[in-house]
Amino acid sequence: MQPTATAAPVEKDNKRITTGWTFYDWANSVYPLVITSSIFPIYWGSITKEINPTDMVDFLGFQVPGSSLLTYAISASFLIIALISPFLTSLADYSGRKKLFMQIFCYLGAASCAGLALFTKDTLTLSTFIFIAATVGFSGSIVFYNSYLPEISSEDQFDSLSARGFSMGYIGSVLLLIICLGIIMGPHIAGGPEGVALFGMSTGQATRLSFLLTGLWWVGFAQIPFFTLPPDTGRPADAPASSDGWLLNGFRELGKVWDQLKQLPNLKRFLLAYFTYNMGVQTVMYVATIFGDKVLELDSTSLIVTILLLQIVGILGAWLFAKLSDRIGNTRALSWAVFIWMLICIAGYYVQKGWSFFALAAVIGLTMGAVQSLSRSTYSKIIPENTPNSAAFFSFFDVVEKLGIVIGTLSFGLIGQLTGSMRNSILSLIVFFIFGLGFLLTLRGKKLRDSGADVPPPPPASAVASTPESRR
Repeated sequence: MQPTATAAPVEKDNKRITTGWTFYDWANSVYPLVITSSIFPIYWGSITKEINPTDMVDFLGFQVPGSSLLTYAISASFLIIALISPFLTSLADYSGRKKLFMQIFCYLGAASCAGLALFTKDTLTLSTFIFIAATVGFSGSIVFYNSYLPEISSEDQFDSLSARGFSMGYIGSVLLLIICLGIIMGPHIAGGPEGVALFGMSTGQATRLSFLLTGLWWVGFAQIPFFTLPPDTGRPADAPASSDGWLLNGFRELGKVWDQLKQLPNLKRFLLAYFTYNMGVQTVMYVATIFGDKVLELDSTSLIVTILLLQIVGILGAWLFAKLSDRIGNTRALSWAVFIWMLICIAGYYVQKGWSFFALAAVIGLTMGAVQSLSRSTYSKIIPENTPNSAAFFSFFDVVEKLGIVIGTLSFGLIGQLTGSMRNSILSLIVFFIFGLGFLLTLRGKKLRDSGADVPPPPPASAVASTPESRR
């Protein structure tokens, strides 16, 4: 690929660009809600029980519990994206094709999501791989999406714009979930016979239609950010020529980022904090439905209502903690959120079916959006200012998150299996939050962004717009 002329700097805080950016949250957040958290896990459980009432199913010649197979599929998805995202994002930075890579993963995820409409008891193995592909597509596109934040926004707007994106995601995903539930359960709620959905479809057919609608929603609304985000610039004109091609240059870019990480102590501390506390947050998010089903024995309607509650309260939480961070700083606001998560673990050990469960779910929703939103904006403030390798930096952020999910979910399952109770697994998660809070406290009173004395300097001031100092 031939070098291109250096592109003009992107206008920061441009309303058209930032609004378009938030619409990708609106577009793809339907996947974690409809597929990961609500309708798909319930449908998966019904299919595996239909195959075998004891929940043991055949997968590639192995007898596996159906619930465990879903967990293994999630772990496999995150391991795949953790392995390939650093390589792909370094290529995106080197080639100047960030939007292209974001589109590739988006289309992979949306098409695979729609492909889950083929999921029946006869297609379990195929559908498992389709689910893995959908999860890889979702996770992969998020890396590139997040990396736009420091490019399109001034630093004093990171928190509010990140919260805006998460709020858009919560609103959009709840809207589609209500539409899907109306198709699946509407006729029965209105007094019709059980098992009959809208337009005379069976419940299974309507559920599979919801998977198709999720994929179409995702790819359809994604066209808004694809149209409004800055175009790909191509390889920078001053990029060194190489005869080794994209492969080795991609690894070279990763090496440069790794060298910078070793010289950025605050960034390393934050990544350690994020790795530990987010391990607990993400584990709770992925096992909440299973916990409600197996431990509290909630019916599917109660589970759906709980998940809706989490999303709605999450909108409020993202905004409240964004405002709190404006007053007391990012690390202090995150520290309070992580401390609340420690209390959630204790409450989760004792929670019972009824009002206490819904109260706990409301607190989880309040801090769930806050932690995710503030973590993204805080990281944007800590990475080197005006770095040309933003996608590669965010790939490290994504790898930390994905490895945390793998470790967290596996430890949750192992503790539950060894002790015979998922309540013990919930309580054990407090360890992750204790370590996360400890690492966060090492950042208290410090300027978030390192001085960068030994870090390669950013592009000249004339080439990029400057941003104000980060908050403490």
